[in-house]
Amino acid sequence: MSEKPSLARLDLNLLVPLDALLTERSVTRAAERLRLSQPALSAALSRLRTHFRDPILARRGNTYELTPLAQRLAEYTPTALETARRVFESQSEWRPDTSTREFTLYGSDYAFSTVGVVVSRLAAERAPGVRFRFMLHTPPIVEDAANRLRAVDGLLIPHGFLRDLLFDDLWSDSWVIVASASNGRAHAGLTMDDLAAAHWVFTYQSLTSFTSATRQLQQLGLEPTVDAVVESFLALPRYLVGTDRLGLVQAALAPLATASGDIIAVEPPFDVTPLLNALWWHPSHRNDPEHAWMRELFIEAGRTLASTSPR
Repeated sequence: MSEKPSLARLDLNLLVPLDALLTERSVTRAAERLRLSQPALSAALSRLRTHFRDPILARRGNTYELTPLAQRLAEYTPTALETARRVFESQSEWRPDTSTREFTLYGSDYAFSTVGVVVSRLAAERAPGVRFRFMLHTPPIVEDAANRLRAVDGLLIPHGFLRDLLFDDLWSDSWVIVASASNGRAHAGLTMDDLAAAHWVFTYQSLTSFTSATRQLQQLGLEPTVDAVVESFLALPRYLVGTDRLGLVQAALAPLATASGDIIAVEPPFDVTPLLNALWWHPSHRNDPEHAWMRELFIEAGRTLASTSPR
């Protein structure tokens, strides 16, 4: 039985050029990204090819493509780099007021414009050197959350999409129907027949990517006619202006959606299932005091949102 190579015999410095080469797919661009000379990057690529016994980059005409092995490495390398960074940034004693740590989280623009804003303000008051990087999630990220969360600090998403991961509940929200201010039917109060006859703009629509409200419509026997799908809750209302279309956004976003006067928000003509927002995270962060501080910040922000919500 073959044994795994000893870490002592591996040059972990090669992770950095490997990540750049896999991302840029070009020695020239990778060298520019790392501010190294092309000969230095070419030497690193040569060593990587020897180690993996694979060309990594294969020429196709005037460009380079990743080999099948390199495509697999592209999934693992960012996680390995992030894990290494966390190891060497760890401190025996950590104080938020002197920390310069960056926390990275996935989520939707809804999460970022609600709990993300509050967290950022709280952190600025208590830990001015701490930075947050909020990145939009995608369906593939949500579907592969168990692996993706190894390399980031959390994923902001309501219950109903993930399981078998650690989480902290933040606050509950609901849904409202949004329509153009020129939509007379919406002003009069919508019925279930109105919803069935209407044209809609959805934020997500696939077997694995949806919102609880749109799924509930289908469970009530409605098969909405969808004119457009836009993966942004903040942008959705603009697709309704001057039309008879309808959309669904979280109640916390209603003030933003209606602020211009072009959009109105109305109560749905059915009992909407509440939305329980949560911060999901990987078990590897369980004993990290910095991560624990961050989680408490999100929990506090959730309480703030709950206390100021009109619902």
